[in-house]
Amino acid sequence: MRKDIELAEQVVEKFSKIITEIGKKIVGQKQVIKELIISLFSKGHCLIVGVPGLAKTMIVHTLADVLDLKFSRIQFTPDLMPSDITGTEIVEEDPISKKRYYRFIPGPIFANIVLADEINRTPPKTQSALLQSMQEYKVTVNGVTYEIEQPFFVLATQNPIEQEGTYPLPEAQLDRFFFQINIDYPSKEEEKEILYRTTGVLEQTVEKVVSKKEILDLQNFVRKVPISEHVIEYIIDIVRASRPTDPTSPEFIKKYVQWGCSPRAEQTIVIASKVNALLNGHTVVSIDDVNEVIYPALRHRIILNFQAIAEGIKSDFIISKLLEHFSK
Repeated sequence: MRKDIELAEQVVEKFSKIITEIGKKIVGQKQVIKELIISLFSKGHCLIVGVPGLAKTMIVHTLADVLDLKFSRIQFTPDLMPSDITGTEIVEEDPISKKRYYRFIPGPIFANIVLADEINRTPPKTQSALLQSMQEYKVTVNGVTYEIEQPFFVLATQNPIEQEGTYPLPEAQLDRFFFQINIDYPSKEEEKEILYRTTGVLEQTVEKVVSKKEILDLQNFVRKVPISEHVIEYIIDIVRASRPTDPTSPEFIKKYVQWGCSPRAEQTIVIASKVNALLNGHTVVSIDDVNEVIYPALRHRIILNFQAIAEGIKSDFIISKLLEHFSK
C-alpha cells in the first residue's frame, strides 16, 4: 500500500517536472502536453493534428529531450517505402569461408520514441508498416519477427489543411492511435512570448527528468487505479450511443454519424481516465476525469457521414452533444 502511494506521488512529481522542462522551450499548449503525457503513461500512441507553424514537431522533439529514451524521426514522403521504416536485410559475405548470409539492418522504428512526421504524405502501404509495431511491439521482415524495446511511443503529426498529395489514414490505422490531439493557435500573450523567445540570441536547454525504468514502472502502476462500476457504465453508455445502429443513440448521431466507436475506445477512456485521475490528484476515477479525456479518445474514432461533412459538422461537436445528452 505504501509503495502504491509513493508511485502515485511519483506520477504527479514526474508530470510536474516534465511540464517544467517542456515549458522552457514551448509556450502554452499545456492541455496538449498533458494529453501527450497521459498517452505516454497509458502505453498509447498519439496523432497530433494542427496547421503548419504551431510547433507540433518541436513539442515532440522537446518531449524526447526530457525523457531518457532513444528517439528517431521518420519524415514521411510519397516515395517512402515500408522497409525505410521497419528495416531491411542485406547480403554479406564471410571473408574467411566466403559464405553469403543475410543480415538485418533495423530501421528507425526500433526506438523508444518515434516521430512520424506528416504521416499522411505517404501511401497507405507504407503507413501500414507502423500497424504491427504500434499494436504488438513487434516487426516482421521476411518471415522473421523482431521485438521492439519498450517503452515504445509513436507520435505522428498531420496537417489538416493541405490535402493535395496526401493520403488519408485508413480507419483501421486511426483506431490504433490512443489519442488524436488537436493543436490550436496560441493566445495573443503567448504569441508575444513566442516572439521574444525565438527571435533573440538565447536558446533554452532542457534536462532529462524521467528514465526508461521509471516510465515502465508508472505504466504498469496506473492500471491499478480504482474505477467504480457507475463510471464504467457511464463510459460504456457514451461509446455505445456514438453508434447510429444502437437503440440508445440520440437522433443527432443517426443524422450525422456513419460509424461509431468500438470497444477499443472504451478501453482507451478507462486507462486514460486512470492516468488523468492521478495527475489531478485523485485516488479514484471521477466523471470529471473521464470527461477531460473523451475528446482526444473519440474524435478520430467517430466517422461522420456525407451530411455532416456537407454541413461542416466536426467530431468534436458530436462529442460535446453526447456529453450534453448524458449530463441531463
